Amino acid sequence: MNRENQSSVSEFLLLGLPIQPEQQGVFFVLFLGMYLTTVLGNLLIILLIRLDSRLHTPMYFFLSNLAFTDISFSSVTVPKMLRNMQTQHLPISYPGCISQMYFYLLFGCVDNILLAVMAYDRYVAICHPLHYTTIMKEDLCVLLVAGSWILSCVSALLHTLLLTQVSFCADNIIPHFFCSLRILLKLSCSNTSLNELTIFTAGAVVVIFPLSGILVSYGHIGASILKAPSTKGICKALSTCGSHLSVVSLFYGTIMALYFSTSSGSSNDKDNSHDKDIIASVMYTVVTPMLNPFIYSLRNRDMKGAPGGLFRKEIFFSK
Repeated sequence: MNRENQSSVSEFLLLGLPIQPEQQGVFFVLFLGMYLTTVLGNLLIILLIRLDSRLHTPMYFFLSNLAFTDISFSSVTVPKMLRNMQTQHLPISYPGCISQMYFYLLFGCVDNILLAVMAYDRYVAICHPLHYTTIMKEDLCVLLVAGSWILSCVSALLHTLLLTQVSFCADNIIPHFFCSLRILLKLSCSNTSLNELTIFTAGAVVVIFPLSGILVSYGHIGASILKAPSTKGICKALSTCGSHLSVVSLFYGTIMALYFSTSSGSSNDKDNSHDKDIIASVMYTVVTPMLNPFIYSLRNRDMKGAPGGLFRKEIFFSK
């Protein structure tokens, strides 16, 4: 069926963040600084891992992919939001909105699955240290990352194709700073039961299963430490898992806290619920990707020492 027969809407209006006009300049500078920090910080992680041979291990291979995903995840929504704040040009075309939603879902799913893959890597490193190099071979690492991308592509494409089959009528106002699948389905004037069923089933695959994998992995790690508790063992586990556990806690903790906060509030207070939804979106699309480089740099001894090692190597070879 042609798009003209499916949708009478040629563009949507992104209302953006619920802030006062006189505060637009302040928030523009704030979010621009956060976005540049996200891009530069994650690019630095990728560069360090690429140039320092000591970081050519499975853990840092997964970390470099996570850093690339974080850059992409923020770049899907933040530049458009900044442009709207600066120019007050709110429209986004129908194809542009659908494309933004697809890539948002894609990189969000990859983020989820990569965090689970990294948890499995830490589980093998702590619970089976003697077999780590045998289990975490390069082929398996590449397969895990490729599987993350393929599964995420399929999930995002499924949601996108189903969305193109629904109709949009007169209401084209999106009270958000990006094209959210949930809001687009609310704007639709056709039956979206199949879309909602797909969200439920696909969500279990790309969100619940990875989160369960993370919890199981850290459950085994905790059990392994408790079997032979020692200060040295605990310190080793913290140095090995501390950064990843911090990122997981930030990513899922923020979403869950705001979700339960929204659920426990008044069901009739739609404005309050909407504001919390936007706060949650800002946290995991802007704040979390920005903080990840700092978490891995400050809590990881190898990452902290990588710039100094490269600098000393450069001085040595320049003599």
